[in-house]
Amino acid sequence: MSLLSYRLDESHVVVELWEVVDHDNESTVEQELSRLLPCCGPSTVIVDVLTPLLTPRALGVLLRVRGAAEQRGVSIAVVARHETSRAVLSAAGLNRLLRVAFSLPGAELRSRGCGPGVGASRPETTRERPERRNARPDTARRPSKAVGPYTATSLPRFPGK
Repeated sequence: MSLLSYRLDESHVVVELWEVVDHDNESTVEQELSRLLPCCGPSTVIVDVLTPLLTPRALGVLLRVRGAAEQRGVSIAVVARHETSRAVLSAAGLNRLLRVAFSLPGAELRSRGCGPGVGASRPETTRERPERRNARPDTARRPSKAVGPYTATSLPRFPGK
């Protein structure tokens, strides 16, 4: 298995991951990714996950490659194009650690340390809620008196009433 790679610009190398990472090809994928980590030159490797299925083995490979990249002074960013792969990365809590973005321009921004840009790293199908004009803070919406089953414990209670 060989991973396709190309230069986005002088400081970014993109590596495309097309296949599902499983027990049979885990070590090969890790070796290929590690081989593509530059010792000098581009400072960021963007792993473009093009498969909709992101397995736990793939997450392990990405984390190990990220560790090897940090030792070389290279940063890693991940592009998760499919909703299922984004959900897996989010559930694993790896969005910040792996600098997950939805597109190549978004990954380029994340690799520079920028937060998710408007339109650059969010899919166009996502609709954001409009901001309410008269929105009050949560403290203003609290009830004025206590509520709940144990609020009136100082009152006498009679069984059956």
